[in-house]
Parts: sequence; C-alpha cells; structure tokens
Amino acid sequence: MTATTTAGPLSSAAHAEHVARLTPVLTAHDVSIEYEVDPPVRAVQGVSLTLHRGEILGLAGESGCGKSTLAYGLNRLLKDPAVLRSGEVTFHDADGTDTDVVALDGDALRAFRWDKVSMVFQGAMNSLNPVLSVRAQLEDVLTTHRPGLSRTERGERCAELLEMVGVDPVRLDSFAHELSGGMRQRVMIAMAMALEPQVMIMDEPTTALDVVVQRDILREIMRLRERFDFAVVFITHDLPLLLEIADRIAVMRAGEIVELDTAEQLYAAAQHEYTQTLLSSFPSLLGDFSYDDGEGAGR
Repeated sequence: MTATTTAGPLSSAAHAEHVARLTPVLTAHDVSIEYEVDPPVRAVQGVSLTLHRGEILGLAGESGCGKSTLAYGLNRLLKDPAVLRSGEVTFHDADGTDTDVVALDGDALRAFRWDKVSMVFQGAMNSLNPVLSVRAQLEDVLTTHRPGLSRTERGERCAELLEMVGVDPVRLDSFAHELSGGMRQRVMIAMAMALEPQVMIMDEPTTALDVVVQRDILREIMRLRERFDFAVVFITHDLPLLLEIADRIAVMRAGEIVELDTAEQLYAAAQHEYTQTLLSSFPSLLGDFSYDDGEGAGR
C-alpha cells in the first residue's frame, strides 16, 4: 500500500476503505495542548482523530509523547498547568445530536462525563479513594447521574456491575487496600461502565499487572465491548498488545500522530520510520537460538 498524499499522519488506502464503513462517535480536530511552564511545553500539536462507534482505537507511543495528555483533553480533564490552546472535540450521540465538548462547562460538563464518555485511569490504586468502600464510590456515580434511583436499586446496580466484571459482590464493602491489583482495575472498569457510556478511554489499564492478570483484564474488556458496543480509546506504549486487540492504531511521537492505520496494515506494512522502529524493538519469540553443547555442536 502507498501512503496517502494528504497532510497529517501516514495512512493507507485500506485504512480509508475501512473507516468509510464506520460511524463516528467522537471527533477531534486540530487539538493542541500546552503546559504553561518555563519554557512552555507543547505536549499535543495539531492532532486530528476520529473514533468510530464500537471500535477499539489504540493510541501507541513512548512515555512522554502526549498520549495521556490527549486523552485528558478529549474528556476535558486537563488540570493546570495544562491548557487546551486550540482545536475542536465533538461527541456524536447515538440519538443523532452533536455536542461541542470544548464548549461544555459547569453542570453540563459534569453530566457529560461518565454518562457519555468515561475513563479508566492509569494506576487503579491511586484512582480509588482509600477511605471509601467500593460500594460508596460506585453509588456516588449513580447518585450524581441517576438521582431517581432508589437506595435498593442503587445497591442492585452496584452488585450487577461487579458481577459484570468478574468480581464477587461481597467485595462491595471492601476498601482499595483490601483488593488485589487486578480486582482494583476491574472495579475501575465497573465504575466506568456504571452509566453505560458510548465511549470509554482506557489509560494503560494493565500497567503494573502481571501477564496472567493482564490477559484476564483484556479478555474482560473485549467481552464487555462486544456486549455493550461502546467504543474504546486504548492507550499504551505496548504496540504488540495493540496489534492483538485494536481495530485501528494511531502512533504518536512528540505530540503528533505520525501514522494511523488498521492493526493488520500497520503490522504488515508500517510506513513511518518511527513505527517501524517500535515494531522492531520487540524480540521475536520465534527467532533462532543456538548454544554450544561442549562438543563443538551448536543447536
């Protein structure tokens, strides 16, 4: 495949054909985010990206390239000294209406978060409140966004959410320090799913988990995506992981998206030198192996 000639990230004809069949759910156009320090740091520079309904879009790149900053900008979660300098973010609701996310403020912004777009933050231990039980934190989301639910209905919904992510509802009265890393991450996913949002942003959700737990968490995410048809922005520096689970992958470097393509096309024929370097940085499990058996014979 040859690269497209339009400005922006490298892509392919196969990618254009793929996205032509999809329905957008979140669109970002020319987003630039800066950290107001001395000297100022342009963390995200002119990024345009479209997330489609029901897909998993991987956002890959090395630490410090701007992945998490972009995600926080899409969900209006930036804190000082980070500032959205320019750009548009539009949410395309399933009911046919469009929402200008950048223009939201106050109650409208609070109503938008978690209900339309939710987020699973990096480091579940730091994201969960250590002095509140799992039940209290789940009920807080429901009380804020679904005030019409009775106490009994909230309790039933909390138990349902934990069962949905594979955690025994008896853990509702547990605190974060009483849960394993994998269970804490599952609770965070349950919280993000409480209002059945149309978009879920996951910022390195398997970081610091062992490989077996990582696999289980990823299987849970894939199963839930199939069941509820929400779109996922999956952020990680682990490109091979994205090749396995993502429909499309955006490769980010120094605040810019340098390549955007389907996972299959990116693996088969990456175009950008940086993407090729990322792919080649992971050793093959099928590579040649040889040793000396002491008799001059190599195997």
